[in-house]
Amino acid sequence: MKTVLMVAEKPSLALSIAKILSKGSCSSRKGLNGACSVHDYQGSFQGQAARFKMTSVCGHVLSLDFIGKYNDWDKVDPAELFSQAPTEKKEANPKLNMVKFLQVEARGCDYVVLWLDCDKEGENICFEVLDAIEPAMNAPRGREQTVFRAKFSSITDTDIWKAMSQLGEPNRNEALAVDARQELDLRIGCAFTRFQTKYFQGKYGNLDSSLISFGPCQTPTLGFCVERHDKIQSFKPETYWVIQAKVFKGKDGPLTLDWDRGRVFDREAGQMFVNLAKTSREARVEAVSKKEKAKQRPLALNTVEMLRVASSSLGMGPQHTMQIAERLYTQGYISYPRTETNHYHENFDLKEVLLQQTSNPMWAQEAKALLAAGLNRPRKGSDAGDHPPITPMRAASEAELGSDGWRLYEYITRHFMATVSEDCKYLQTTIEFSIGTEAFSCSGKTLISPGYTAVMPWLGIPLEEALPACERGDIFTVDEIKLVEKQTCPPDYLTEAELITLMEKHGIGTDASIPVHINNVCQRNYVTVENGRKLKPTNLGIVLVHGYYKTDAELVLPTIRSAVEKQLTLIALGKANYQQVLQHTLDIFKRKFHYFVDSVGSMDELMEVSFSPLADSGKPLSRCGKCHRFMKYIQAKPSRLHCSHCDETYSLPQNGVIKLYKELRCPLDDFELVLWTSGARGKSYPLCPYCSSNPPFRDMKKGVGCNECTHPSCQHSLVSLGIGQCVECEGGVLVLDPTSAPKWRMACNSCNVSVHFFEHAHRVQVAPESCDACEASLVAVDFNKTRSPLPAGETQHTGCVFCDPLFQDLVELKHATMRHPSLRGGARRGRGRGRGRRGNPKKPMDKMAALAAYFV
Repeated sequence: MKTVLMVAEKPSLALSIAKILSKGSCSSRKGLNGACSVHDYQGSFQGQAARFKMTSVCGHVLSLDFIGKYNDWDKVDPAELFSQAPTEKKEANPKLNMVKFLQVEARGCDYVVLWLDCDKEGENICFEVLDAIEPAMNAPRGREQTVFRAKFSSITDTDIWKAMSQLGEPNRNEALAVDARQELDLRIGCAFTRFQTKYFQGKYGNLDSSLISFGPCQTPTLGFCVERHDKIQSFKPETYWVIQAKVFKGKDGPLTLDWDRGRVFDREAGQMFVNLAKTSREARVEAVSKKEKAKQRPLALNTVEMLRVASSSLGMGPQHTMQIAERLYTQGYISYPRTETNHYHENFDLKEVLLQQTSNPMWAQEAKALLAAGLNRPRKGSDAGDHPPITPMRAASEAELGSDGWRLYEYITRHFMATVSEDCKYLQTTIEFSIGTEAFSCSGKTLISPGYTAVMPWLGIPLEEALPACERGDIFTVDEIKLVEKQTCPPDYLTEAELITLMEKHGIGTDASIPVHINNVCQRNYVTVENGRKLKPTNLGIVLVHGYYKTDAELVLPTIRSAVEKQLTLIALGKANYQQVLQHTLDIFKRKFHYFVDSVGSMDELMEVSFSPLADSGKPLSRCGKCHRFMKYIQAKPSRLHCSHCDETYSLPQNGVIKLYKELRCPLDDFELVLWTSGARGKSYPLCPYCSSNPPFRDMKKGVGCNECTHPSCQHSLVSLGIGQCVECEGGVLVLDPTSAPKWRMACNSCNVSVHFFEHAHRVQVAPESCDACEASLVAVDFNKTRSPLPAGETQHTGCVFCDPLFQDLVELKHATMRHPSLRGGARRGRGRGRGRRGNPKKPMDKMAALAAYFV
């Protein structure tokens, strides 16, 4: 019996597809990486019995990066990144062990079916998966096809079975287009970002951004926002005048008329026209016209339109919207949310989609009415050849989807129903008047048929005040004629919806990456999101864009990136050579980079006007070990210490609070130590600013504190305060936090695990001896007499926190409170030594297992 491995893009997607293809009879088990499950079932493939294994990845398996030494900002000239720096594919998330997991599952498999998302990124992931699994699969017989690609747009029984019956092959050209974009963005973005960041952060202290980043798409995105800001700032209001007239007939309410001349910019001229009109106290009806008009139903929904509406009408940012849309898709509620197409194919079953919605009480009546009257064929839009428009695939309720999920699903559903509805029809009536020598008019609308606005009422025709019945020659009495002074208004800041439109128009990013670029300019503190989802550039964002315009306008204009995107599209279509496009584009940007470096003084002139030099920033905190003068603590991102006398800057850990640590000094360099803490309930550790920026030992990394320093005799080092191996992560060491009294704790120097113990103890110290059972350092505890938990009133005891029975009930394992949830579990695996007695990871430690049970 042949074995078929099937790989989807996300675990939830794999389960949904497996349930459909196995008709609910699959068995599931966890994969070796713990993140992905494997679903097994029996079936047939290529006309013969087969065993299926359905599993998934978690997005990209691999990511592109420079090889080791080229990731050191201090040792590599950014200019080398354009050509000399080799790149390599690394595991996108090493913790998942995705390559090993795929290889284990691929052993003994004869075929693979790739169920990755059906876009260019999905094609790229296909080849990442194949690179991992093909060496482990059974060798093919002759020219037998063993690699298959499933194309689908929704998670429905019909679509999945159809995809399974029409398997194709992955598209190498589309994957290469993604490879090209990844390499271009990596090399160009890193070169400019590293140069800008080091240059400007080395001179100014209040930029308030940890990274002065540049991106081929990100920078034009920012450029659009600053361009609108510049128009607002340069706008000069101009006064103008209009004539306002009110007339009435009989007992009807007064009508406010519009002056046919519109407005004048000369007050005396306006007053002259008023005087001419005031010669008559009657308004004569010169004409009455009635015309039936239609407001067209919307085109089918694509990604860009969904993002626009979600921002402008639902108040949801593009990044958040895409996250919700992807969740709705993987759960089977909507079709694939990344599509440029807004046109339904002739064979698309619109009726079946609408039938699904007749059970939803929110719009069941409208859905049934549409079915009874017969569906109206949707307007003809644009077919990009990728996926059908975004469409609801099954009925749902707010309880199932949650608040934001429901709001987006409701809009998608109502939009679909609107596309198969009639146009909105109304009657527009216009009455033309003459008062003296001046002409005026007024208009009103009467609804004939609501059409699609029955399901999208917010787009309905606003019914103005009903107009009185009248005919040509009728006379109205003039109630009031006056000259009104007004002023021209500047444009408002760009909204997210307007920015998305501009990005689409100029070819900046794709439907999938547009939300990422907008999110990036916000995260970098280049733009802030104001009320109404308006994007207001910060001082830093404005100066950067103006600086690019002064040095090389093409760095910020959308033209060059748009041209690159067209070349990438040609690669995807097989009409351009991957290597030639890559090399040509890199050559262009390399020359631009060198010119930018030579001309950076132009941008620096703008910077020095807007930002303060390092020497004038921050507040004195700790003494420099070289000159023994006070260094200034600069809190603005990235937080750092600066010695103005030595003109040296020392980086500090981010996302925490820094304060002086008892005026103690580092024995190596005489710098005063500072204490970093993540908050009142979080972990903390001392650090030497110089050692943290310039690691004194080979096994130390930059940016670490004394809890990872291997100095053999310093009282603050890992060697002196390390207790034992972390109970959760590999390589981490639990280190005593000497500042935590009276709520004593030890915290991992690699992840965010902390062990709270010996509350209210008078003193806790790490003893020189180690535990015979687990090799962890012993801890000497001195309790207060009145609160000692030790038997017989004893106050002192030395033992192992993991193995000593007297300490068993005095420890509690918790996660330290970190500011960012993404740090849960720790991101870096340290090589701390814990007094050289960390405990053997392979040796069973019952007490550590017991500690893990307390994990919360």
